Amino acid sequence: MTSETTVAGAAPEQQEPLPQSGMRGHPWLTLISVAIGVMMVALDGTIVAIANPAIQHDLGASLADVQWITNGYLLALAVALITAGKLGDRFGHRQTFLVGVSGFALASAAIGLSGNVTAVVTFRVLQGLFGALLMPAALGLLRATFPAEKLNMAIGIWGMVIGASTAGGPIVGGLLVEHVNWQSVFFINVPVGVIALAIGLLILRDHRAENAPRSFDLPGIALLSGAMFCLIWALIKAPEWGWGDPATLLFLGLAVAAFAAFAYWQTRAAEPLLPLGLFRSVPLSAGTVLMVLMAFGFMGGLFFVTFYLQNVHGMSPVDSGLHLLPLTAMMIVASPAAGALITRVGPRIPLVGAMALTAVALYGLAGLDVDSGTGLMSLWFALLGLGLAPVMVGATEVIVGNAPVEFSGVAGGLQQAAMQVGGSLGTAVLGAVMAGRVDRDLPANWAEADLPAPSGHELDQAADAVAIGRPPIDPDNPPPADVAEKVTHVAHETFVSGMGLSFTVAAVVAVGAAAVATLAKRGAQSDASTGTPHI
Repeated sequence: MTSETTVAGAAPEQQEPLPQSGMRGHPWLTLISVAIGVMMVALDGTIVAIANPAIQHDLGASLADVQWITNGYLLALAVALITAGKLGDRFGHRQTFLVGVSGFALASAAIGLSGNVTAVVTFRVLQGLFGALLMPAALGLLRATFPAEKLNMAIGIWGMVIGASTAGGPIVGGLLVEHVNWQSVFFINVPVGVIALAIGLLILRDHRAENAPRSFDLPGIALLSGAMFCLIWALIKAPEWGWGDPATLLFLGLAVAAFAAFAYWQTRAAEPLLPLGLFRSVPLSAGTVLMVLMAFGFMGGLFFVTFYLQNVHGMSPVDSGLHLLPLTAMMIVASPAAGALITRVGPRIPLVGAMALTAVALYGLAGLDVDSGTGLMSLWFALLGLGLAPVMVGATEVIVGNAPVEFSGVAGGLQQAAMQVGGSLGTAVLGAVMAGRVDRDLPANWAEADLPAPSGHELDQAADAVAIGRPPIDPDNPPPADVAEKVTHVAHETFVSGMGLSFTVAAVVAVGAAAVATLAKRGAQSDASTGTPHI
């Protein structure tokens, strides 16, 4: 049986997946295959944060080196996603997915075998590039394989895998680092990759649109890659440099200029990388914005929750991960249910309701204090998972479902790029909110506790520690016990105050996202001959 199907693009009804009589191309087996590969990439987004301290100690790396372990991966993934989606549209999503799975597993093995931090960073960048190939291809395969009435359910399960893997990363990472070693965090991807490759070779069928792109927009690739790099780099470095720093403003300015040049070029290119006609679809544009705003609250909030659990409540990485199980569990349960609901009633009502629930959960998290118990935390984590899951499913379907089938890879890359930008933006903006509140409150709280007045430099160092929930106490030269207790109290109270303001900002963003969700609607059938969606 051949592994390739050409999907005619002349009429909407011709874009429906062809019925399958065997294992190859079977929709649910296809979903299992791509879910295994996607799980690797999603898990790696958070699992490595737990391993970073062990890598730093074992390889003698600096703090900047360790930051590059995360930033190199994030940059490569974000920069390459849309281009990788285009590669899938051109050469087939099956081939692109299998190359991505194989490369990701091999890069993971190379990281585990690395003896210095330079090699680790290099292979992390390769991981990001192969992950970028894999993720849009997975969505492209689902779009081409599932009939319209079952696509939402499939995307629901796909979203469940991403959400559970992202939230479960700290648990898995903590267990592996604690009981094996940091290398095992990467070696675990090898057997998973082998399984995904074997199943993919056996199951996946390549569906290609008849009018899929036949050439590459090299200037467009260069401009978009440069724009994404400058934007993500500015967001990553802004907390360190400062939002008003010339370097931050320079990279943001370069990003704006490159995006403007890219948009202009797309109107001139014969086969543009990202046809701007896609954005004539109001639902597709709304879905993209919604994905950015959802990731803003999810990734930005998860960043602070980890510090709150570990540095304020003193939990181990494994314990903190276990306390996030209500969030993980609700995403696992709610994602397929959301897919079924969206299939029945359309995406608009579920998305508006989900973002409203997300806003309530974020506002609830803003009320946590130093002594909040597990029950209260679990309630807000569960509500957050219940709100986020339908958005991840529904916004994905709105983006991919409203794009022509020949641009399903580009649409998948757009969805993932929106999520990466939103996560980076949320972490950077909420981090700036936290830093501002700490800088404002720490001196007064310090003085109110009758602690010795620190110098300007000492206060800056203390603020950096407090912004992640750590008391500014030198373990090699600790103060008397009563002083240490006061410092710890001031640090935790100031951090929790900053976290509360950050979650309040995230809740306001979620309310805005609920308004955007009113523009969402079910994936429209597209005019494949022009590449312009009907609105």
